[in-house]
Amino acid sequence: MLDQRLLRDDPELIRRQLSRRGLEVDLTGLQQIARQERDLEEQRSSLQAEGNRIGREVGQRIQAGARPDGPEVAELREQGNRIKQQVAGLEEEEKALESRLRHQLLELPNLPSAQTPEGRSEADNVVVKTWGTPRQGPHPDGSPLQEHWQIAERLGLVDTERSVRIAQSRFVTLLGQGARLERALINFMLDRHNDAGYREVLPPILVNTASLTASGQLPKFAEESFRCAEDDLWLTPTAEVPLTSLHRDELIPAEQLPLRYAAYTPCFRREAGSYGRDTRGLIRLHQFNKVEMYWFTRPEDSEAAHEQLTRDAEGVLEALELPYRRIELCGGDLGFSAARTYDLEVWLAGAGAYREISSCSTCADFQARRAAIRFRDGKKTRLVHTLNGSGLAIGRTMAALLEHGQQEDGRVRLPEALMRYYGSQYLAVENQLA
Repeated sequence: MLDQRLLRDDPELIRRQLSRRGLEVDLTGLQQIARQERDLEEQRSSLQAEGNRIGREVGQRIQAGARPDGPEVAELREQGNRIKQQVAGLEEEEKALESRLRHQLLELPNLPSAQTPEGRSEADNVVVKTWGTPRQGPHPDGSPLQEHWQIAERLGLVDTERSVRIAQSRFVTLLGQGARLERALINFMLDRHNDAGYREVLPPILVNTASLTASGQLPKFAEESFRCAEDDLWLTPTAEVPLTSLHRDELIPAEQLPLRYAAYTPCFRREAGSYGRDTRGLIRLHQFNKVEMYWFTRPEDSEAAHEQLTRDAEGVLEALELPYRRIELCGGDLGFSAARTYDLEVWLAGAGAYREISSCSTCADFQARRAAIRFRDGKKTRLVHTLNGSGLAIGRTMAALLEHGQQEDGRVRLPEALMRYYGSQYLAVENQLA
């Protein structure tokens, strides 16, 4: 959430920064509400100070000999009661204005970082680096490289038809080697992040409205989420949501920062607006598994933390021998809560294209303000900075492994890093249900 002080004092800065996202907003009404709220706060504070003064004077008069039930003290107490009533009225007005202002501010995205490139769409994103040599087809015998969904069906790793019967389209059931490989990838990624100093978390998969709001998913992306309305619970779209609220409404001891967490969760998204895109395979599903990395850090350390977070995600791809590139998103392509983002795109050899597999973002104090997460800095309290990144999306990682490791004889070779988790170097055709 944006800083109300900035809204009151420099709305033009907010307008300019949001225009970098391609948003043109009129902040006049919000600025007026913010200033009215500040004026009411000043009036209330002044009245409270006067009420406290009168309370002290009552005690002084009694000590000086005035009768506690006499007219002199009674008049002072009457003044104090009138002030209490005025303060209560101002508090109600403040709460109403604060609620209106917060509701409208929750609709506004984060401001881009000064380092975020200018641009209106993904066409303006900047390639920062590439790693590895993208595999190009065909096979030595001249046969074309297959896409992951073709390989998965041929090897019996997935069943989509029965999944539609169980749920609906855009769900998959992993079978045999597919289920085993998914589990191996999850364990491999969690172990790697644990070894790098992240603390493993297994959070609730159902999250409440407050948690989704704190992370920036609500109210903007309500249509993208699956809801259990009777219980005020939602299926989490990403572990970023419960990890943000792990310290909601807390004051974190400064010496504990940075806090770094890694969590595996199933994730659920409606994928509204994506109909017709990636209808086959593991790229765009309603349910998928993901390992998420999350940082709480001091503001002055967040830029270095962003680089380290991204390197930790890149390290997973490098260990799995998967070619990738790092893309810096321009202002017009940033996610709602992000101030600056690196996307990692893995090479899909069968498709002959790079596809996003991780998004590593610094959110500055945007989420911390929504979630009221602070740390003590001397005598002051300050908002922490939060960062998040996929480390990695499991289904997309499997898709890349299948396409990159496909062999001329029909098997799929797995990287050495997965050997002790999967137990074999190759995937091959196995017995299947009729």
